[in-house]
Amino acid sequence: MSLQGWLENNWLVKHRTSAEEIASLLAIVERDLSNSQVAGLSPDWRLNIAYNAALQAAGAALAAAGFRAAREQHHYRTIQSLAFTLGWTAEKIGQLDNFRKKRNIGGYEIAGLVSEQEAGEMRELALALRDDVLAWLRKNHPKLLRR
Repeated sequence: MSLQGWLENNWLVKHRTSAEEIASLLAIVERDLSNSQVAGLSPDWRLNIAYNAALQAAGAALAAAGFRAAREQHHYRTIQSLAFTLGWTAEKIGQLDNFRKKRNIGGYEIAGLVSEQEAGEMRELALALRDDVLAWLRKNHPKLLRR
């Protein structure tokens, strides 16, 4: 399957992005990476904030590729699209998807489920994704990056 196949399955919609939109998404990534380190926040919240940074980074790559995820399973599709945009491995995508699931449980069902280590691992994954997205944009869509 490809992003075009996903479009045909109505899992994505076509999207025309701009340098302004990419800059806004990347600003959210930076804000959330910073906020994920705030002292005094629970590991649940720090994981949630770092997860949002990763989701926005993945969304920026998808937008640059000319798409956005449809509403149904939006987070899941955005994460899975990293295989097509950045060429991320199934292992990395699986790790991020596991954090998506943990975030859902911690955010809606059970408090205190996330360890300090997991919050840190999510942040490290978000940092790596940010760096990979920036490198991919520089190589494949430099006009979408503001100087």
